[in-house]
Amino acid sequence: MEGSTLSYFLMSWLDPSLLALTAAGTLAGVYIGAIPGLSVTMAVSILISFTFAWDVNDALALMGGVFCGGVYGGSRTAILLNIPGAPSAIATAIDGFPLAQRGEAGRAIGVSTVMSVIGGITGVIALALAAPAISEFALMFAPRDYLLLAIIGILLVGALSGESLAKGVFAGALGVLIGMVGLDPMTAEGRFTFGQVSLLGGIPYVAAMIGFFGVAEALVQLHHLHATPVRQKVDRIVPGWDVVKKYIPLSIRSSVIGVVVGALPGTGGDIAALMAYDHAKRSVKKPSRPFGQGAYEGLVAPETANNAAIGGAYIPMLTLGLPGDAVTAVIIGALFIHGLKPGPMLMIETPHLFWFTVGNLTLANIFTLIFGLTGIRVFAKMVECPRSILIPLIIVLSVVGTYAIQNSVIDIYWMLAFGVLGYFMKMYGYQVGPVILGVILGPLMDVSYRRAMLSVRDDPVMFAWEMVANPLTLVLTLSVILLLASQTPAWATARTRLGRWRETARR
Repeated sequence: MEGSTLSYFLMSWLDPSLLALTAAGTLAGVYIGAIPGLSVTMAVSILISFTFAWDVNDALALMGGVFCGGVYGGSRTAILLNIPGAPSAIATAIDGFPLAQRGEAGRAIGVSTVMSVIGGITGVIALALAAPAISEFALMFAPRDYLLLAIIGILLVGALSGESLAKGVFAGALGVLIGMVGLDPMTAEGRFTFGQVSLLGGIPYVAAMIGFFGVAEALVQLHHLHATPVRQKVDRIVPGWDVVKKYIPLSIRSSVIGVVVGALPGTGGDIAALMAYDHAKRSVKKPSRPFGQGAYEGLVAPETANNAAIGGAYIPMLTLGLPGDAVTAVIIGALFIHGLKPGPMLMIETPHLFWFTVGNLTLANIFTLIFGLTGIRVFAKMVECPRSILIPLIIVLSVVGTYAIQNSVIDIYWMLAFGVLGYFMKMYGYQVGPVILGVILGPLMDVSYRRAMLSVRDDPVMFAWEMVANPLTLVLTLSVILLLASQTPAWATARTRLGRWRETARR
């Protein structure tokens, strides 16, 4: 049995065609993920139409490579241009972009690459060793728990990306409102459409993301049009062992967060990255710089977590037939097309598939390391480019990326409108990160809340009781309360007094 398991694991490594497909998929994923508007989900969806006639191993090898490379790739533009290539890279931009502004883009990308691979490998190990246990834990989550998880995600980004919690929560609520536009998922009636048929499909979050990050950042840079570009240091791309060793404990803790959150059906790397960033901010006593001003710890935590979430997302997909995120939802469709049935029977009917996937994801992470540490000098030149050239280029790429989603001119109008709105928000001290997370998590909050209310027959007293009666829900409820309390002046005063008391006690 052990011999057959090893042979399944090494299938992608020893078969030249599978090796080439994994490499090609990873390389394509790195650059697709780096382009705002070209999502990993879209790339995998397109691949299904090309690979439905292929052997299932060939198709999964290519998709696995695109998945791993794409999640990592979103960090490059987040670091260089403050434009996350994917929602999971929003937290990366908080400290990644200040590092590029300091001229450390090369080292920042090198560190993010190595830590991303460490997170990815950790996620694969968790997939191999703990799939059944983590899947059972994920099944414990009820709709009320997903509601609380979504609220925590928005509160985290509201608290992390700015000094004012009120402004962060307002920005998150604005994103939730934008995410509510379209058909009601429970009744199929139009909401906030004002009679416009074009709004029934909702507002694409990618158009909002490109507008708030890409166009808004370009407009902000107009104030610094004649500033001298920062020369990037790209002489030391590969981080030394001392640097890697220093961040290993944080990366392992962040990987655990990524695996657990990734294993929750319907969540994904964006929430995992935010939670890992919050963990780093609370647990690291002496960061390399203050968080939000170029702390490498603020780069390590989210990058490790969102890549570890890949292995986590495969856990419920392979063992329960439930998608961990949008990409694994597409891969489930691919498995059905190939005549397979994801779920408990998959391990019995096609036992090779599990270990083949584990081996393929391991190989894809190795290719991510190889391709991630190449081409950095070319990418770094983007930041050194004069703003008079870079700003129009960002606008053009934003328009092309937005139009490519649905071939819709209306999406371009939305993107430009959000760009102008994002510009004024930045000018008045409002962060745009919470808006995008609100757009993404808003529908999850909506559906989870309504399902939770239906389960108690719309009884608010019973709903409140379930928030404290279930142990798991109670932990999440207390987390929300603690997160809100930790941003109050009283909490800061209490922490200061506690610190003074400890210093006195030591003396």
